[in-house]
Amino acid sequence: MSEKRTELTTAMKDAMKAKDELTLNTVRMVIAKMKDQDIEARLKGNMDGIADGEILSLMQGMVKQRQESSKIYIEGGRPELAAKEDAEIVVIEKFLPAQLSDEDVAAAVAGLIVSIGAAGIKDMGKVMGELKAKYAGQMDMGKAGAIVKQKLAS
Repeated sequence: MSEKRTELTTAMKDAMKAKDELTLNTVRMVIAKMKDQDIEARLKGNMDGIADGEILSLMQGMVKQRQESSKIYIEGGRPELAAKEDAEIVVIEKFLPAQLSDEDVAAAVAGLIVSIGAAGIKDMGKVMGELKAKYAGQMDMGKAGAIVKQKLAS
């Protein structure tokens, strides 16, 4: 069992023992989403399921979804639902590595562009693939994509 899977399973058991409903429900959602991705991976021939990097990306996507939902709830005058989404974000972020600052993301992108030898916008896919492999869960790929595009275009 991978490190992240073990960490999530342990957290679920601990939340059950502590009767922490928020953590329990949130971790169960993450595990359910992970199992869905495992099924898709098995259909593609990967019998081990998704790797830790993909689990981190999945959790980062879940955080982003909850941030968007929270914003919509606040705009719609439903602060109690926004608070629930924000609480789930806090739980999920406990399992994510520290996020890189904008300066660190720019430095990582610049370093990868040089190491790959990317020359223009046509190499953006290569650079993004490497970023996802090396920095899964550590950076917002949307922001990173904008930085890559800007650096390759200039």
